[in-house]
Amino acid sequence: MYRFAANTLDKSVGGCPARNWGTNVAEEPRVVIVGDNASFHFGGEASLPLHHFMGLRRRGIEAWLIVHERTRAELTALLGADIDRVTFIPDRAIHLICWKLGRFLPAQVSYLTLGWISRLATQRTAQRLTRALVRERRVTVVHQPTPVSPREPSLLYDMGAPVIIGPMNGNMAYPAAFRGSVWGQSMLSRIIGAARRISDLFHRLMPGKIRAQMIIVANARTQNGLPKAVRGEVRKLVENGVDLTVWTPRGQHGQERNAKRPPHFVFMGRLVDWKAVDIAISALARMEHPDATFEIIGDGPMRPALMALGERLGLKDRLRFSGWLSQADCVEKLDTADALLLPSIYECGGAVVLEAMSCARPVIATAWGGPLDYLDEGCGILIPPTSREAMISGFAAAMDRLAADPDLRRAMGEAGRTRILQDYSWDAKVEVMLGIYSSTANLRPSAPTSYRLLLSAISLQA
Repeated sequence: MYRFAANTLDKSVGGCPARNWGTNVAEEPRVVIVGDNASFHFGGEASLPLHHFMGLRRRGIEAWLIVHERTRAELTALLGADIDRVTFIPDRAIHLICWKLGRFLPAQVSYLTLGWISRLATQRTAQRLTRALVRERRVTVVHQPTPVSPREPSLLYDMGAPVIIGPMNGNMAYPAAFRGSVWGQSMLSRIIGAARRISDLFHRLMPGKIRAQMIIVANARTQNGLPKAVRGEVRKLVENGVDLTVWTPRGQHGQERNAKRPPHFVFMGRLVDWKAVDIAISALARMEHPDATFEIIGDGPMRPALMALGERLGLKDRLRFSGWLSQADCVEKLDTADALLLPSIYECGGAVVLEAMSCARPVIATAWGGPLDYLDEGCGILIPPTSREAMISGFAAAMDRLAADPDLRRAMGEAGRTRILQDYSWDAKVEVMLGIYSSTANLRPSAPTSYRLLLSAISLQA
């Protein structure tokens, strides 16, 4: 566990956050969390702002949340009285245009192009709202946990309080064997290449990450994707965690499958091309256990194609598409499964891996990206992405191995659960973040820079 010295701010004067930088009087941080989305339903990085906010509020920490209104209904039902601490960013015309046009593009191409424009529009409004909240609520720290990409610029600067950005996780590439094989991936590679070449320019024009007091990254790969001009301290901390009040095995490490019941596997996540769920479906068809079943939890644009693949392979009776389910229902599904499957070939994080481990279930995943940060041979099986054919064979063999060996399943599940308790619970993560907030609150924000000053400088030089 990290240990941090508590640093503080003095009382506000005239309703404004007057800072006495360098004082040592103990004071709890007052934090505003800023994100694009905050949602457990959306999954992935959308859950990160919500986990941070709820973890702080459970401890009685003064915290506020600024997010887009698309998750208003979910948060209203979830947060109770704390909904009054949420400021929602309304849809503007640019959001609607980007959403409508983005439906005609591959998911990841849309995310990196029209989605990026939409997120910048959200950040522009968040910039104004955050500055106002810092003044009105004597906020001591501004925390932007998403977007998690190190390449994406931030507009959170000149906030009147120190800014923390992260933990970030990204700077990914497809495995060499799959570059150009995923629908739209050639276009995506060109977009990513162009974006990385000009990302430093974007960061100069929108210098939130350059001027942040603290940058947090999940791994060295992500740190290598940061803008070169970053001024603040850089620390490492895995971005994902697990809420142990939700993701926990039933009974004593779950109930083992009855030996007479067919082997059963689950997938949880968005049905998009880079999740490569087709590999797991094809592996199911190759298993030595002809009665094994596979349940796919989640939804997305690839669902029709995946359903069609299952029918072509004669798996209609062994394949189930359950759509989106609540977290409690997902725990129940994991409890009946022999393992979680994650064949993704572009997975920066992979929170579902941690959730399965927390439920004492082994994981079979691609040896690429986020799963490599979480899994080892003690709690899962990693399949190298050397080719699509090799992955199908590898997943099929791993599924057969776990289906036939209850002792191995039990041992891997217990090892995964132990690892979660030691390193990945959200309670532990929030405690670490509280230390970071306290140590960062004593740092002086950088001198103001704005679009107006930047444009003036350019005009003078011209």
